[in-house]
Amino acid sequence: MSEFVTRYGIYFNEVDKICIVEPDVAKQTCDLKEECKIYTEKIEEFRRISTKFMSIVEELGKEVENEKIKAIGARNILQSMEKEKESHQQQLQAQITEKSMELERLKIQLNSLQKTEMEQMDLINQITHF
Repeated sequence: MSEFVTRYGIYFNEVDKICIVEPDVAKQTCDLKEECKIYTEKIEEFRRISTKFMSIVEELGKEVENEKIKAIGARNILQSMEKEKESHQQQLQAQITEKSMELERLKIQLNSLQKTEMEQMDLINQITHF
């Protein structure tokens, strides 16, 4: 009877239930279903891990960008300070030059006044001795 039933595509499984699928094919189908379930779980785990990784990478990218902006700002401030220092130094140098020129002018004026004073003292001495 078993051959007769098998010929028409009817099979009995291990607990003697009637099946229309061959027992080996049914077992392979169940095994494949289990493997697919495991594969799907692994894919889902991979998706969760990759999503978490991407969010961490994005956060790090934002932090790097913020630090980059801070570094550019600090560099700009430093360059500005250097230019300001250079400008201040040039102003001081101009003031030194100006004061040096004024000192020279005053020295010349002092010498002239001292000469005039000496001439006047000589004249006073000549007038007073007569």
